Amino acid sequence: MTAVTKRILTLFCFFFTFSWNVANAQERFTVSGIIKDKSTGEVLIGAAVKIEELNTGTTTNAYGFYAISVKPGTYSLNVSFQGYQLFSQKTTLRADLRNDIELMPVSTVLNEVVVSSKRKNEHIAKPVMGVEKLNLSEINLLPVLLGERDVLKSIQLLPGIKSAGEGSSGFFVRGGSADQNLILLDEAPVYNASHLLGFFSTFNSDAIKDVSVYKGSMPAQYGGRLSSVVDIKMKDGNSKDYNVSGGLGLISSRINIEGPIVKDKGSFIISARRTYADQFLKLSRDTTVNNNKLYFYDLNLKANYMLGKRDRLYLSGYFGRDVLGFAETFKSDWGNTTGTLRWNHIFSRNLFSNTSLIYSNYNYVIKIKSGKQLLTINSKIEDLNFKQDFDLFLNNNNKLKFGANAIFHTNSPGRVTSDDSAFTGNKVQNKKSLESAVYFSHEIKASERLNLIYGLRLSNLTVLGPGNFYTYDTAGNTTDTMRYGPGATVVSYWNLEPRISASYQLNERRSIKASYTRNVQNLHFLSNTTTSSPTDLWLPSTNNVQPETADQFAIGYYQTSANDQYELTVETYYKWMQHQIDYKSGALLRANDNVENQLLYGVGRAYGIEWLLRKKYGRLSGWVGYTLSKTERRFDQINNGQYFPARQDITHDISLVGIYKLSDRWALSGTWVYNTGNAVTFPSGKYHVNGQTVFVYTERNGYRMPPYHRLDIAATVENKKNKSRRYQSSWTFGIYNLYGRENAYTITFQDDPDHPEKTQALRTALFKFIPSITWNFKF
Repeated sequence: MTAVTKRILTLFCFFFTFSWNVANAQERFTVSGIIKDKSTGEVLIGAAVKIEELNTGTTTNAYGFYAISVKPGTYSLNVSFQGYQLFSQKTTLRADLRNDIELMPVSTVLNEVVVSSKRKNEHIAKPVMGVEKLNLSEINLLPVLLGERDVLKSIQLLPGIKSAGEGSSGFFVRGGSADQNLILLDEAPVYNASHLLGFFSTFNSDAIKDVSVYKGSMPAQYGGRLSSVVDIKMKDGNSKDYNVSGGLGLISSRINIEGPIVKDKGSFIISARRTYADQFLKLSRDTTVNNNKLYFYDLNLKANYMLGKRDRLYLSGYFGRDVLGFAETFKSDWGNTTGTLRWNHIFSRNLFSNTSLIYSNYNYVIKIKSGKQLLTINSKIEDLNFKQDFDLFLNNNNKLKFGANAIFHTNSPGRVTSDDSAFTGNKVQNKKSLESAVYFSHEIKASERLNLIYGLRLSNLTVLGPGNFYTYDTAGNTTDTMRYGPGATVVSYWNLEPRISASYQLNERRSIKASYTRNVQNLHFLSNTTTSSPTDLWLPSTNNVQPETADQFAIGYYQTSANDQYELTVETYYKWMQHQIDYKSGALLRANDNVENQLLYGVGRAYGIEWLLRKKYGRLSGWVGYTLSKTERRFDQINNGQYFPARQDITHDISLVGIYKLSDRWALSGTWVYNTGNAVTFPSGKYHVNGQTVFVYTERNGYRMPPYHRLDIAATVENKKNKSRRYQSSWTFGIYNLYGRENAYTITFQDDPDHPEKTQALRTALFKFIPSITWNFKF
């Protein structure tokens, strides 16, 4: 153990011992319980629970649980959550008390589209940075491509989160690449979160309850990625009554069914979505067209049941698939399958446990028919994951989270088979690895003005046999081959990941915050194309490929207006990244058992400043976001070892979002985005050989795509409710790219037909002006 590691561990032990002594200094009683929606029974995440007389409180965790410890006495217990009536109750504590609370929704508050559910000054006081919670009612009003509500497209409107390109659900966070974002659905990793080659995300908003985005100081329970965490939680289902909702759009329809298994004890939800572009193709008389396929579908399932006051079981799953086919000659389908079995248990008044068994699988299959021969190509990444988390509420000023998880990865890079017996086939050996971690974090209110969260994560990746493992020299030549049997340890990587963040309140409406976070990534995404593809590969760290690491420092200023209507956030950051991966020119990544000799290793840096001004409620709500940033990489074999702009280097990024309530029935919304173009590599010269033009490429990412900007608008009208109020419906009308900006999707080069010595640049644009209409219903 190094001297630095010993100092870190000693510091954390000191803080832990100090907080434990403070927590047990005097006798206190604890009021604890679960906060739910009274109309549906859904647990409420992030509800604010406060003891009014002591001006102290807490928020519910990811499972709706809260705990507050105070001296004996009688107090006013207040509970608040966006869109719900304020709950107030006189509570006398002479012993520990279990107090489950149900909040009543208020439709008039919902219609205001309030952005935040936080306590009045929580944004100022809480020592977390770079965290955004999305409001689902807000997302449902925003204009989107073809009327498809999209969580991942919505988060790209926030500062520090940049779109990977026109129509893409991929995104970059603070200089990281797209694979450095951990996307979780009910705790299960989703490895390809896109449909239709990236134009839509895999997440059906009808099935989603909560979305949290961590782009800065990630809590210690999250690990495995360098840049961000998008934590998405599915709805539990209505435990009070049955209802059906859904919608019909131009390219897809969706339906959502939920209700009680046993009233107030258990519930279920089934949510499905399917596109039907392929059904229109069948109307063609041309057999080469009507036999083509292009569609995707989603199915979200979830059930939960209370075994008693202390125990609750959850079972959730997601099944999604894309299908693309051209008659009988080509077919490709790809998709995700996830499953989560979760057990919540309350051990005591202040100790909450969550135990999860998680399954995740992403795979693709490609079939190519050439003459009478049928070739099949398949690949997958499969995870089996055990996760144990604890929340310990020491007192109102001290909260601990600790736990462990272990993930068994199976990476199958590719296999080629044929129905022709003469074809020998090609199979790249599977990669097996065990990724594990233990962690703890401590949130402490050190004084009236100073709040801290510090944590430590100890992670490990063990690469396992069987298989051949190669060693390469700097030129990529094989110098050694070792054969390992099943379960044998090839290499093991241990990493400490400390993190700390602090907030200091200047007054009730202003604060400054600072944070440091180290993250480690053991799985690596291999793609040498500019856009994501279903056939892109995931590779674990090996004896040649080391874990990627990132150290991020951030500091910010936070302010709210006197009436809490406006919120200003300014954050600046610097991120240093090691063991970054790039590729040799002409790298062959697929169906290559020696893919590691195609890789280059270097470092990266990213720094910038982000502004976010938000109006949280009223007839007009929304925000203005601006990011000024720089992202660079350095590899010895590229650009003579000098720093060069990374593809995700976008200097200026602006987003304007507005939602205006004309009346109780009509809502208007609009978004305008602008960013400087991505860094790209264009030819700097050309020459001719045997009548063919060969372009010369020199500096990596030395050019820029044209600036990107677009205006989208939408209008939503709610139909009049019937007398029973059981049936509701609404129409949403939208226009994507209102002023028809032809943003460049790709730029290619060719000889000018009239002057061959000159070169033409050809711009391809995807979307110019796209209207949409969607009918939504609920009964």
